[in-house]
Amino acid sequence: MVKVKIRTGRGTGTIEVDVEDLKFSGLEFKALQKERKRLAGNRTVTTGRGTGSRKLQDTPDPEPKPEPKVKSRNRGTKVVEV
Repeated sequence: MVKVKIRTGRGTGTIEVDVEDLKFSGLEFKALQKERKRLAGNRTVTTGRGTGSRKLQDTPDPEPKPEPKVKSRNRGTKVVEV
């Protein structure tokens, strides 16, 4: 059991939460997120500071990140294609 600080209220406040596993990123988190979405069923979530809404089932699944195609050099002033 680990205590983790979580930001709340648009980043202005913090709360401490007990967490069993630290699965906040990577492939384990994506699998956990997909399972939570499946278990949520037909729930509606608010979007855009509460001004919109959508069904949780309609949210797209995350796509894998593409490989970078360019490298920058010289403090970002010169671009070299790979």
